[in-house]
Amino acid sequence: MLERRKPLDLLFPLKGNAKSRTGNENNESLTTLQRLRAGVVLAGDAVKAVSVTAMEALREGATFIGLVSEKNELVDPFEHLDAPIWSEMPPQELLKLAYGYCEELTIREAGNFYHSFKYLPDEQRQAMCSVYAFCRRADDIADGDWSDRFPGSGGEENIEAIAYREELEALQDRGTILDEASYLNKITQLFFFRKKLSTCYTDVYSTDPVFLALKDTVDRYKIPRDVFDDLISGMEDDLYNNRYRSFDELYNYCYRVASVVGLMCIEIYGYEDPMARKYAESWGIFMQLTNVLRDVGEDIERDRVYLPLDELESNGISEKELDGKVVLNKTWEPYCYHYAKRARTYLEEAKQLLPLLPRRTRYSPAAMIAFYDKILRQIEKQQGDVFTKRVKLNKVQKMSLAAAVYVRHRLLPRFLDPVWSGLARIGLLPSV
Repeated sequence: MLERRKPLDLLFPLKGNAKSRTGNENNESLTTLQRLRAGVVLAGDAVKAVSVTAMEALREGATFIGLVSEKNELVDPFEHLDAPIWSEMPPQELLKLAYGYCEELTIREAGNFYHSFKYLPDEQRQAMCSVYAFCRRADDIADGDWSDRFPGSGGEENIEAIAYREELEALQDRGTILDEASYLNKITQLFFFRKKLSTCYTDVYSTDPVFLALKDTVDRYKIPRDVFDDLISGMEDDLYNNRYRSFDELYNYCYRVASVVGLMCIEIYGYEDPMARKYAESWGIFMQLTNVLRDVGEDIERDRVYLPLDELESNGISEKELDGKVVLNKTWEPYCYHYAKRARTYLEEAKQLLPLLPRRTRYSPAAMIAFYDKILRQIEKQQGDVFTKRVKLNKVQKMSLAAAVYVRHRLLPRFLDPVWSGLARIGLLPSV
């Protein structure tokens, strides 16, 4: 029988006998590792990016600064600046440009997500794009070939970066899974990525458009820093670990790379009932568990196995089979079925988030849930074959699902909800 949830310290008790925490944690309860990560801040004497005169020149030229190159590549509008911060608030024209950069990045990199929040009010849509851009860039550093820019940092030779890395390695008590050059590059970039995050919670302004926009989002919606720090921690952990022994370990990973995103989003959507945080956590777990199953084949090519090894072994499945031969193993399909069943317990909790959100923002998470529900159903329909071709939604499926969910959550009178639910049970409409 598959375990459902690790006994992680949670804000509220959840199904599966999860423990509870009071939410009144203080610094004394932080681990040494958490203290190390939370202590990364931008030096107060960082160089001022531009003088007031230069800033005014930028403001005048902001409307002429393009975000797309002749080769149709996304361009950082501030890449020519040779210092990490503005010590004064940049003019609104530059903030608008930073948000535009985040939105263009989101459109290019995240069709599923952008479809789910493109109908939000402008301020909330832009805020969601800034959050996505932060998450995208962190993932691109840890799992891609993105080279982040931090002017004047000194790169891998920076004394602070070296000290941070050495202390992190000592606390991790395990080596990297990457080659040395890649590891040093990525861990250093993530260190400076944390430094740029600190500008969102101080009185300076990053010259990185992602963090300039994110600072405005954080100020508007009071998003706590720990959720952003936790996501970077999840990316750092990817540099040290490529196997998960148990579902407990996988859950911890899913929380850091996905649940925290849900916790960021609900601050933008708005809520009053604190139970929304519980359901936002489950929302992230559901989506990441679906990602893990969908990407098994791609991950094994990168020497990563996110499926719990103890579950694979108990089902007579070896790592070697995960190259696609596993579909011939008679226990693979039943395992996928039970895996999907467990994921759906988190789906049911995620759905309970929706009534706790304002009607004008409810559509956004509902659409994301609908997309991933559909992906999981397709995996089940294909009997767990995620190797022959990547399971994904085509443009028609995305648009039709998004339109249906929009109608239900923005236009449909509440008294028709039972009719919708009845049609959803027989598969004619999405159940979200």
